[in-house]
Amino acid sequence: MKTERRRTFIKKSAIATAGIALGAPAYIKGYAQVKPSDMLNVGVIGINDRGGFYGGGGHTANFTKIKDTRVTAICDCVEYLWPKAIKDIENLGGTKPATYVDYRKMLEDKDLDIIAIATPDYWHAIMTVNACQAGKDVYVEKPISYTIDEGRKMVLAARKYNRIVQAGTQRRANRLSKKAIEMVRDGVIGDVYMGRGTVYRSRPSIGRKPDGPVPRGVNWDLYRGPAPMIPFNENHFIYNWHWYWDTSTSEFGNNGTHAIDILRQGMKINEHPVKTACCGGFYAYADESDQDVPNFQVATFEYANGGIIELEVRSLPTPDDPWSNLWLGTKGYAYFAGNTFQVFISGNAPAAVDGQTGTAAFSTGRQQDRTTKPAISVSQSDLDPDPRFDEITKAGIDFHFRNFVDCVKSRNSKDLLADIEEGHISTAMMHLGNISYRTGRKLIFDGKTERFVKDKEADFYLSRPGGGRKPYNMPERV
Repeated sequence: MKTERRRTFIKKSAIATAGIALGAPAYIKGYAQVKPSDMLNVGVIGINDRGGFYGGGGHTANFTKIKDTRVTAICDCVEYLWPKAIKDIENLGGTKPATYVDYRKMLEDKDLDIIAIATPDYWHAIMTVNACQAGKDVYVEKPISYTIDEGRKMVLAARKYNRIVQAGTQRRANRLSKKAIEMVRDGVIGDVYMGRGTVYRSRPSIGRKPDGPVPRGVNWDLYRGPAPMIPFNENHFIYNWHWYWDTSTSEFGNNGTHAIDILRQGMKINEHPVKTACCGGFYAYADESDQDVPNFQVATFEYANGGIIELEVRSLPTPDDPWSNLWLGTKGYAYFAGNTFQVFISGNAPAAVDGQTGTAAFSTGRQQDRTTKPAISVSQSDLDPDPRFDEITKAGIDFHFRNFVDCVKSRNSKDLLADIEEGHISTAMMHLGNISYRTGRKLIFDGKTERFVKDKEADFYLSRPGGGRKPYNMPERV
């Protein structure tokens, strides 16, 4: 199907505004007053799960509900996903988009302004680079890359072609996390010497499955893309590609990126760590699964200023603990989890039991008082009013996407909540942790050259050989 030309689409949009009150975008004030010439056409690559409706929070959903964007094209090499994606867009008040199997064909459409990428992670980098080269602005999901070299080339492409590129670390749009970061940076717990993040998810075994024929409507060559070609196997297909090193950054990279991104903002860290150590393993399902990435990892990152960040990612049975961010400072500690941010100030008083301190308190065998009552507690209801944010979120729109669209229009990348450079720094930490895990030792990294110090074995993991499988490989220069 050929892409609908922009002028034709604009005419349809203008006619549709008469009845737009029936669609979800009508919740936004002034929706019907948006000039057709101000509309931005969006092409979404990868429409399953996060790229599709996703409970109303996916890419096609957000770009359909935002008043000045329209999804005019979708691309996925799994064609049987198209009907649902099209229906979801139409149900939200959008028009039927053009469909593509190969994203390179979609990039030829000069009427597309924005490319949104929600494919498997190993496709993110080359698609972003190609989209920048085609003159498109890009919204790309986290983790932004499969390797550190790919991430750097994404940054270079964005700068070279003057493109607006936002990384999909959506928690940066959370007003409570922004408040937590602001307070920590302002010194509410003194000098922060450590941050610790936890990501707990219980993942079942994927078992073992035999190779088989490629399902109808699946372009397996395109699905594998830069990854090595293998026979079709359901365990390497939709979503389960997360559990193999040739296509995945492991759960550590998949969801650990969010926690690390919040922590380092609070610690004012905008550089790579100097030293990285990571341990863990694949537990519980070793005898019944062919998964080859770990389901438990703990990493420590050390920085030039002496700061330390620690991250634990666990995909096994676990207590009902929330994903959390903890900052430790010289005056106390701060904890952000769920919908609450709490600050605990120690006052430097010794831990005590019934007024007894030191050995006398310890000998009681009872828990010592270690400042368990928060000095400050902040929830969403405590935040200052933000009418525009509230209006947008009430319409079911993720403000992170709205911020991206605003920057596309203003051409000011400095206003992005998650510029691609920020996405690269957070994603690179996940790569460093994985490389330490795979080499089995502590690593020293030169952040300026983005190479390990005198370590060829570790350097091997910085990029795919040849940039990946041809013709989907990342070029040496972008």
